[in-house]
Amino acid sequence: MPPSSERVNRFAARRRARLEGLPKLAQTAVGGSARAWFVADELLVVDDSRRDAERYLGRARAAQPDAGDEELLPGLRRYRAPGLDVPAAVRALRSGRPAGNQVVSPNHVFLSSPFNHGGPFGPPAPVAASTFKMPAETDRVAVSIVDTGFWTETPLPADYLASDGVEVETETDVDEDGLLDGDVGHANFIGGVIANHTDRAMLRVIRTLDTFGVCTEDQLIASLGRLHPDTKVINLSLGGFTADGSAPLGVRAALGQALSGIDRVVVAAAGNDGNRSDPFWPAAFANAGESWSGQVLAVAAHDGSDLCSWSNAGPWVSVVAPGEDVRSTYIDHALFPEGWAQWSGTSFAAPRVAAELSARIDSEVGAVAAANQLMADLRASNQRFGGHLGLI
Repeated sequence: MPPSSERVNRFAARRRARLEGLPKLAQTAVGGSARAWFVADELLVVDDSRRDAERYLGRARAAQPDAGDEELLPGLRRYRAPGLDVPAAVRALRSGRPAGNQVVSPNHVFLSSPFNHGGPFGPPAPVAASTFKMPAETDRVAVSIVDTGFWTETPLPADYLASDGVEVETETDVDEDGLLDGDVGHANFIGGVIANHTDRAMLRVIRTLDTFGVCTEDQLIASLGRLHPDTKVINLSLGGFTADGSAPLGVRAALGQALSGIDRVVVAAAGNDGNRSDPFWPAAFANAGESWSGQVLAVAAHDGSDLCSWSNAGPWVSVVAPGEDVRSTYIDHALFPEGWAQWSGTSFAAPRVAAELSARIDSEVGAVAAANQLMADLRASNQRFGGHLGLI
């Protein structure tokens, strides 16, 4: 059940202050209370438009000799130009090009899916511990959680974790205000949701978000480049809006590289803004018309009887899953004496789908086939809510 509005508002205000206080970040309105966040002074540019960008930046940065660029992926570069008006630069460099031919974009900022609403019922609350089955001895499925770092002091059984692929977090109070940072333990919680619904997942964690659930697009690109080759399911409980609704250029390139021609599926959270009109990325790639869009499942949240009022949704959403008052492993901490918590958000609906896919993948059924099979089964049963996966 939702906690007091005072508790939620206090938590949300702290997170908002943290984001607004980070250097070099900027924002623009999308619609209603939604915001598109990006890195001030930076552009992502495809190589074909490199000369156009450099000519533009040459004029814009005449008094800024420290501007520079670097390659993020083959064919994609990041340009830094202190003092640059990023929205104006994007408009100018896109001018005259066909719609959808996005050759330049901001370096967007992505947030963990509980960020704006704090879960969206505030921070996690302690609950009694539960138990897990021991993981299966064979036919384990490699799942990569691209998220916060993993806190090693946790009740999530170590046998669920790959020995070679867990990037850890060591800080819980980066801003030194005496409180747990807003997204400490986010990856632990996601891992617990998966392990609670299948004993066949082998979990890896790629540290991308900071302890407040913030990453830049170039950081997400780098993380997707660190996927273990065996990865079958990628859990992305993070995302954001773009100013004009177009796909983020860098993430599109990184996901294309991670998915094209590979038997692999992305499960992405739909976000918690209560937005039903604007695409939330990367989840919205599920309906973006890319050659690999069928390998992306966008997950909204339900409460057992209806779509959660705070869950984003739209024609790009693939599946709905339980997302309110989810119970899972958290971190061992004085405020969480049993290491378990209750938390809400599409962040925790997404791993429920990741678990379902992991349970279906085996030596005869690949990741893409499992996703197709899941969607066919949901359409055939017309399953909607009631504590299970469903369709809107």
